[in-house]
Amino acid sequence: MKELLSGNEALARGALEAGIEIACGYPGTPSSEILETVAQYKEIYSEWSVNEKVAMDAAAGAAYSGRRAMVTTKQVGMNVLSDSLFYTAYTGAEAALVVITADDPGLFSSQNEQDNRHYAKLGKFPMLEPCNSQECKDFMKEAVRISEQFDTPVIIRTTMRTSHSKSVVELGEAAGYAGKQVGPFTRNMQKYNCMCTWARERHHVLERRLVDLEAFSDEWPGNAITWGDRKYGFIADGIMYEYVRQVFPNASILKLGMCYPLPKKLIRKFADGVENVIVVEELDPFIEEQVRAMGIDAQGKSIFPICGELLPEDIAEHCRKAGILNAPAPVIPQDAVQDLPLRSPLLCSGCPHRATFYNLSQMKLPVAGDIGCYNLGTLPPFNAQHTMGAMGASVGVLHGMGLSDLPEPAVCTIGDGTFFHAGVAPLLNMVHNKGKGTVIIMDNRTTAMTGHQDNPGIDKTLSNGPIEPVDIAGLCTACGVKKVLTVNAFDVAEVRRGLEECTAYDGVSVLITRGDCVFVSRSPKPALAVDADKCIACGKCIQSGCPSVVLSDTVHPKTKKRKARIESVTCIGCGVCSQICPVQAISRPETA
Repeated sequence: MKELLSGNEALARGALEAGIEIACGYPGTPSSEILETVAQYKEIYSEWSVNEKVAMDAAAGAAYSGRRAMVTTKQVGMNVLSDSLFYTAYTGAEAALVVITADDPGLFSSQNEQDNRHYAKLGKFPMLEPCNSQECKDFMKEAVRISEQFDTPVIIRTTMRTSHSKSVVELGEAAGYAGKQVGPFTRNMQKYNCMCTWARERHHVLERRLVDLEAFSDEWPGNAITWGDRKYGFIADGIMYEYVRQVFPNASILKLGMCYPLPKKLIRKFADGVENVIVVEELDPFIEEQVRAMGIDAQGKSIFPICGELLPEDIAEHCRKAGILNAPAPVIPQDAVQDLPLRSPLLCSGCPHRATFYNLSQMKLPVAGDIGCYNLGTLPPFNAQHTMGAMGASVGVLHGMGLSDLPEPAVCTIGDGTFFHAGVAPLLNMVHNKGKGTVIIMDNRTTAMTGHQDNPGIDKTLSNGPIEPVDIAGLCTACGVKKVLTVNAFDVAEVRRGLEECTAYDGVSVLITRGDCVFVSRSPKPALAVDADKCIACGKCIQSGCPSVVLSDTVHPKTKKRKARIESVTCIGCGVCSQICPVQAISRPETA
């Protein structure tokens, strides 16, 4: 049977067919749909772990116990889990251990553009790169096979285009591992306990394994040569292979489905068979540098840029400039929506973060920010979040600001999901080291930016099992914070009072702004409306940054400024704009 699947959906299907039994991960674009699809297969236990390292450790424990396990993450999550991933490269496991990293060339939803292929070389484990949805499914099964054959974790790297593009996939049968029993835990400390004495010996095992994997790579069918015109021979991995085929349909191409370790014999054979070797890869010259180190005169980053996504039209244009492509390139369909007007990202109508950022913008406090929907507080009209780096970094940055004796009180913003992910430890550090500053935990009852996944603060898990939620205020108190306030995120005045009280406190304080994400509560109130006769066109309501509050065609007779109106279709009646209006011109229709 065939289905049209995205790369993420195909990876999940591959997990089912490969007999994966335990799947853990942390949400992040472009990887989130993998685990969400896996969760539909009841044969596989799946969970959103509190962070990527926890997911990696849990998967390692499962694989040590004899159950095939996998981890999903976006590219920056690899930084979080790498400490644990690297020890599993030394230990191996009793069953397959697969990690999927979904990279983001072009920074569609990330704070950096890192190339995670480097992790394979650094950690000395194999990395596979599927080029389409069929290969995503097939390579998942191959990853399990390679992991168990060579006693190593295997990494599958995709990029945004592979993750989200759909193509036809030939489905296979599920592996039928449901209900499999495992025996007692293996007591093999020399293998699984990375004490320095035993780890020294395991390092030799790791190096010997790498030599065996290189030989395997030369024979593995996922690496293959397609011979064509031999003036230029292209080496490409992952989605780049599909793009090169589009631009150079008659060229000789070496497709690398395993980008580490490289199939050196196959590369030499290919290089000997063409006049010029061109390496086409996004971001870093990862393959090019290894090929050139073999003594092969390959070109790559002298032709293609090191930054940004590399699309077929980009490959064609850069090859024209380099004199490689003289004939017109094949016609590549363009995005049908490319002529639509641009729109800045903004907080949704009814977002519980709006009142907080409005107050922060009015109070003009320095704000260390974090990753999530609330980073949109950086943009106009708020301009109220001044730093953002990594998950949980805001609390640590705030601590550094407090140590610096700033002449003004400082705060940081962090969401409930991010707080559980990486915010608890830096909060403990602030308390222990007698720091100063206000941590604003913006609790919207979900991990919103990545698609509304669960976290320990809500009462359900990915498998839909009910769970007692963690009380954030109680957790902060247990961490030693003496000043903990919880306010209604939709009450502008209450949020302001909370901010003033917390920032006046000499020490570490926590302000929890509690309000459901509109996509969680789904209980809108009647839309508000503007009384045009009362409106003085002051623009205060526009400063709320709500997309439902817009300018009308009605002009104030004295100032000639346009008055406000509210789009009733999108307004959910949260009431923030009505609280901001200085002349009470905004109310619900039934009370207007």
